[in-house]
Amino acid sequence: MQATRKNMQRMEEAVVEADDQQLQHMLTDSPWDERAVLDQVALDANRHLGATADNCLLIDESSFAKKGMRSVGVARQWSGRQGKVDNCQVGVFAALGRGHRAALTDVRLYLPKEWVADPKRCTLAGVPEAQRQLRTKSQLALEIVRHQRELGVCFAWVGADGGYGKEPEFLRALQAMGEVFVADVHKDQRIYLEDPQPQVAPAPAGKKRGRPRSRLEAQSTPQRVDEWVTGLPQDAWQRISLRDSTCGRLDVEVIHQRVWLWDGKEAQAPHWHLIVRREIDSPQTIKYTLSNADPALDAQRLAQMQAQRFWIERAFQEAKSHCGMADYQVRKWRAWHHHMALVAMSLLFMLEERIAQKDDYPLLSCSDIEMLLKTFLPRRDLERDEVIRQMEKRHRQRRAATAAAYAKQGLSAPFG
Repeated sequence: MQATRKNMQRMEEAVVEADDQQLQHMLTDSPWDERAVLDQVALDANRHLGATADNCLLIDESSFAKKGMRSVGVARQWSGRQGKVDNCQVGVFAALGRGHRAALTDVRLYLPKEWVADPKRCTLAGVPEAQRQLRTKSQLALEIVRHQRELGVCFAWVGADGGYGKEPEFLRALQAMGEVFVADVHKDQRIYLEDPQPQVAPAPAGKKRGRPRSRLEAQSTPQRVDEWVTGLPQDAWQRISLRDSTCGRLDVEVIHQRVWLWDGKEAQAPHWHLIVRREIDSPQTIKYTLSNADPALDAQRLAQMQAQRFWIERAFQEAKSHCGMADYQVRKWRAWHHHMALVAMSLLFMLEERIAQKDDYPLLSCSDIEMLLKTFLPRRDLERDEVIRQMEKRHRQRRAATAAAYAKQGLSAPFG
């Protein structure tokens, strides 16, 4: 029998010579550097997935539902996992991806405004002084991109979803850094089909007083991207095959157009690719994507680049299903980052095993690896005496927790 719940107490009951207090110390109080672990994971992932024209750094966030208000970074905020505003923590993650493989290589915990404004709360949660400043998720994502480049991780482009692509500053910052991006945007994104050629309007004839005009104005009219697509004929859509999958060949329909974007301040509007993608079996499911990639790239290549973002979602799924990514019982800053570093290392191990066994077992999955480990790793023999010992320890822990709760209220526990 193996532990089905991934907390320290249940791990002790399954793992030979394990001690839950020692495990908790390693996660919560031990001073090992999670950044060094994550950096090594990134460099090892780069050996397997980096330095090709087909690899990318994928940015996305993941949320973790929590009760109470003491877990570091917890707040009522948007939870993509729940599809609503909920009480949760949110981390911004990066995955290095190539083809159908991806490895988590970096993470930054998002601290909401109410945390940054509460020094006492940050101190109790162990938030380092240097981290007690408000950073948007996009700013955290840019920090990740810069850090991966400084490490020497190789990637041909940066991929992101609409939560990041909707922010003009994020896309322009990537361009200023010399990065190619492929970023989804929302359906209300405004585009120009003609160069807006921003200009300062001349002063009205005969006007001599007042300050000279300085505000730039577009010389063409923008429109919402979804409204533009609605007005196109059916034959504007091009059918494209993205990849082979276990469910057959994945085909989509796309529209490719070069468009201008203008933020109302730039002297010259960027001229980027727009890729609109809709599902064959669900034509109402439409994604809009912008890219500053080489103007010579065609719709086939751009659509394949856009489709790569799927693999960070798969990495989250595998990390949560097989590496315990969401199964933690910690509240402090160091413990949360320790846990995520260990998850990234575990997911990298599974990736390396799948690569090593690709010739003999091309369909080897994370689920297969987890099952093999459960079967062949040493484990406690659950004889009668061991079962009783574990039960009695659980009872002692429950009594201690109950006694502490009553003592806090100045009362005696109802049982000894």
